[in-house]
Amino acid sequence: MRKKPATVRIARWSATHPWSAIGLWAVFVAGCLLLGGAAGTNAISDEESGVRESGRAGRIVHSGGFPVKAEENVLVTAEDGGKLEPSAGRAVAADLGARMEALEEVQSVGDPVTAPHGKALLIPVTMKGDAENADRRVQPLLDVSAAVQDAHEGLRIDEVGTGSTAKGLSETLGEDFEKAELISLPLTLLVLLVVFGAVIAAGVPVLLALSCVGAAIGLSTLLSHALPETSAVSNVILLMGMAVGVDYSLFYLKREREERRTGKSPIGAIAVAAATSGHTVVVSGTTVIVAMAGLYLANEATFTSLATGSILVVAVAVPASLTVLPALLATLGRWVDKPKVPLLWRLTMRSGTSRVWPALLRPALSKPVVTLVASVGALLLLAAPALDMKLKQPGSDDLSRDIPVVRAMDRLTEAFPSKGTVHQVAVRAPADRADEVETALKGLLERTADDASFAHDATPRIRESADHQVHTVDVGTPHQPRSEGARASLDLLRDWVPQAMAGVPGAESAVGGKVAQGVDFTGHLEERMPWVVGFVLLLTFVTMVLIFRAPLIALSAILLNLLSAAAAFGVLVAVFQDTWAEGVLDFTSSGAVVSWLPLFLFVVLFGLSMDYHVFVVSRIREAALEGATVKDAVRAGITRSAGVVTSAALVMVGVFAIFGTLSMVEFKQLGVGLAAAILLDAVVIRIYVLPALMTVLGRWNWWPGKTRAPRHRSAR
Repeated sequence: MRKKPATVRIARWSATHPWSAIGLWAVFVAGCLLLGGAAGTNAISDEESGVRESGRAGRIVHSGGFPVKAEENVLVTAEDGGKLEPSAGRAVAADLGARMEALEEVQSVGDPVTAPHGKALLIPVTMKGDAENADRRVQPLLDVSAAVQDAHEGLRIDEVGTGSTAKGLSETLGEDFEKAELISLPLTLLVLLVVFGAVIAAGVPVLLALSCVGAAIGLSTLLSHALPETSAVSNVILLMGMAVGVDYSLFYLKREREERRTGKSPIGAIAVAAATSGHTVVVSGTTVIVAMAGLYLANEATFTSLATGSILVVAVAVPASLTVLPALLATLGRWVDKPKVPLLWRLTMRSGTSRVWPALLRPALSKPVVTLVASVGALLLLAAPALDMKLKQPGSDDLSRDIPVVRAMDRLTEAFPSKGTVHQVAVRAPADRADEVETALKGLLERTADDASFAHDATPRIRESADHQVHTVDVGTPHQPRSEGARASLDLLRDWVPQAMAGVPGAESAVGGKVAQGVDFTGHLEERMPWVVGFVLLLTFVTMVLIFRAPLIALSAILLNLLSAAAAFGVLVAVFQDTWAEGVLDFTSSGAVVSWLPLFLFVVLFGLSMDYHVFVVSRIREAALEGATVKDAVRAGITRSAGVVTSAALVMVGVFAIFGTLSMVEFKQLGVGLAAAILLDAVVIRIYVLPALMTVLGRWNWWPGKTRAPRHRSAR
């Protein structure tokens, strides 16, 4: 007797021992959350995340052991933007200083500094404690600044610094993500209600997906002690977890319901679902994991963290779908279809063949070559703008000016340019060369003082480490971070610093800072992207060949997913590198795409698109193995999978589109890119390109394997 597939054996055990399976899953999720919470998160440090020269600069500075203090800058200006009266400035400085020094959070208040144009006064304040958590302790300082403004009519008091900026931005981002979560969960439930027509059936995929997200976040926190994680990893886990978790449950639930309607027993229906949809879940999960593993080749700490988080949540979602989902279905029995939503229930239980999908597929099946050329041509036109893609790291000038702290930053940098865009010069040399290093740095600063590329409102201060081996100095520039002027000033410094240090034996120097990090990060990704893309394509091809035993199926899957990804990149460039969509999406175009996005989008899109592709092709293969002709197999496979794939695509497009409403431009671009790709994949690829291509290839689709001889001819 032939041994049943592992997915069936696992599902049968779970269905016949439901409480054991559910209990073990609950213990697993709770254990991950508890252990992760107890271990805490090990975040990526600046020296670990840097690449190229800016990364080297960060490591030099870190080796100096400089104390990191939370600095706040209180800016005093006239409300009407005019000249600040000296007497009024002195009165505010005295009042603010007395109030700030009375706070236990404040270490010291510096002497006030007048701006060169006389329109502003800057009062530096140093906080006590760790700079990492300054945002949680800065509120008393903000309260003092507000009270001083109330006490001095006609003046504006702005506070910008380590804690206040982080607090202002995190509050805005927190509100954004709360809004996204409040919209995405009801939207997902609404789509699932339309799919299943019953409340419990709609709730099961969401509940299972959320449990997968919770377990993966706990595991990610634990693993961060081996592979430090970025703060964005929990958001990525939520995004990927809800996408694949809901998808896998949808595949399984729809097939189980389909089999129950044919008269099979609950256990029998679960077994068939495990053999078909369960196998598809394993294949889809494997392809997503393979795609995400490509990010490790980026050789950058942030991408390593994102890859790890994504792989963890998929690796959790696959066994959840194979174990706890069958257990839940067996426990709920017929209750899974309760309580019914009257109209929706009747729609989901309609019998008979759909008329819509055969009609949509008719062009691809009757005129496959024409349909293939037309649909591929349309996607290539959409992809064309991607040829002009420009990459830049996001900066403060990408932030929405609706955020109060961002407007305060603008006023601060306008009055004191040296507080805005700053290059960090770092030098490490033997301790007995400290005097020579300092002399060389002073000569460098004299050179910058005569150049308009650099800010001259304050004299840069050279810092020396306790062991006299590391020196660092911040050099400001009056230009915005992403401007050509900022890049030009960086290029000058990177030419001048080696010249200045040429006479110091054993000196190691580098220039870092936000501008340098953006330039180096973009260059690093452009260099590594071919390796990542090649790895993903090769491993996906090998995986698909091993699964389907058909090289042409594997090759066509890769080509179609490349096509949909390219079209999505074209949409991204057309929307965000131009200005026509600024009013629609509430952003200011930087004329570029965020540099980390194409690489991340590629692997995510490749993984999620393969998710659908594997499911649809598996249903087509089922029909082909039953003896249907190629056209009939394509028609049957796509028609049978249409409801599930369309529903899953609607959920994803809806959730991803919500990200397009967030404040940060990188999240807008991420949301638009993902939503466009899934929409194109679910509509153009699945309805036109895939069926037309498979019809053209005919029996070669399954070469060198064989399918049964056709039982009947395709209807014309």
